[in-house]
Amino acid sequence: MNESKGYRRVDHFDEETTKKLAYHYEQILGLLGEDPQREGLLQTPMRVAKAMQFLTQGYNSNAEEIIRSAMFTEKYKQMVLVKDIELYSMCEHHMIPFIGKAHVAYIPNGKIMGLSKVARVVEVFSRRLQVQERLTMQIKDAIHDALNPLGVAVVIEAKHLCMAMRGIQKQSSVTTTSDFTGAFLNNLKTREEFLHLIGSKLS
Repeated sequence: MNESKGYRRVDHFDEETTKKLAYHYEQILGLLGEDPQREGLLQTPMRVAKAMQFLTQGYNSNAEEIIRSAMFTEKYKQMVLVKDIELYSMCEHHMIPFIGKAHVAYIPNGKIMGLSKVARVVEVFSRRLQVQERLTMQIKDAIHDALNPLGVAVVIEAKHLCMAMRGIQKQSSVTTTSDFTGAFLNNLKTREEFLHLIGSKLS
C-alpha cells in the first residue's frame, strides 16, 4: 500500500513472480542496448513486472463463476444488450496492445445476470494474451454455458497497435469480429435488431 498527500494505492502482486519478471526485464533492457543502471531505468524492470501482471490478471479469474455470482430468476425474454464496453488487451503474437469496444447481448431463458458482470466477463478474457477472434468466442461461450440463454451475440471492434506501430503501419484500420448463438444465429430479424442497436446512439 502506498499513501502520499491523499493518494492511496493498493498493490496485490506475487512477490516471487514480480522479482523473477523484474530480473528478466532488466536483462532485456541490456540486450536492447540500454543501461539498466541509469537513473531513469532503475525502477523500470519492477514497474514493468507489475504492469504485466496487471495486464494479464484475467488468468486468475473464472468468467462463469463471476456470472453465477449474480444470476437471478426472471421471466423476461427480450434482448439484453450492453454495448460500448471498453476493451484493452494484448496481442499474443507481439505482446502489443489492441484497444476497442465490445457489444454483448443475450436473450434470457429464465435467468438474467447482473449488468456489471457482462463487462466483467469481457475484462476476464481481455486481460490475457489474446487474438481478437478467440476473445470474441470466449465471451460468447462463457455467457452461453453459465446462463443457457436463448441466444448470445458478441461483436468486438478494435485497433491493433501491432498494425499501427510496426509491420504494415496502418494507423486507421479497425478489426471487427462477431459470434452468435441461438436466436441471433437463426433469426435474421433478431440479429438485425442487435446490429441496429449497437450502431445507434441514444438522443
